[in-house]
Amino acid sequence: MLINGTLIQSFTICKRQTWLMAHQIIPDQENPYIEIGRLIDEESYERDRKKINFENVVIDLVRSDGEDIVVGEVKKSSRAEESARLQLAFYLYKLKEKGIKVKGLLLFPDERKKLAVELTSELEEELEKIFRDIEKIVLKENPPPFKKIGYCKNCGYREFCMS
Repeated sequence: MLINGTLIQSFTICKRQTWLMAHQIIPDQENPYIEIGRLIDEESYERDRKKINFENVVIDLVRSDGEDIVVGEVKKSSRAEESARLQLAFYLYKLKEKGIKVKGLLLFPDERKKLAVELTSELEEELEKIFRDIEKIVLKENPPPFKKIGYCKNCGYREFCMS
């Protein structure tokens, strides 16, 4: 199974969403919150190199910081900061597997907030546990039951859960 950053991020928010994504069930692309996120991603940090793709990783931006390479993940808000941190840590993990050492930076342009993310051995262990947990969810025949949380009202999968 190919785990990607979006699955990592969704796992910490909603297990049902993780299952839906993994089974290629696409959220409502006209959801205003998805459109806002897409717009912020496209319009922010225009001078930095954007959308680097390799394997199952899509990095929002790459920049040089002296002799260091910094990969960044752009988010609409810091509301789901922990899930964004784990998503970026996943990218750092995948780059490390390829022998590329980089620094991570979470960027919240509307809040003018930046958060450095460093891949530690503890964070690697946490990711490896998440990989196993995601696989267990995805291998199930049906999605986990609906559980209302604070993110539901803005979710692109709302129709799949609340209908």
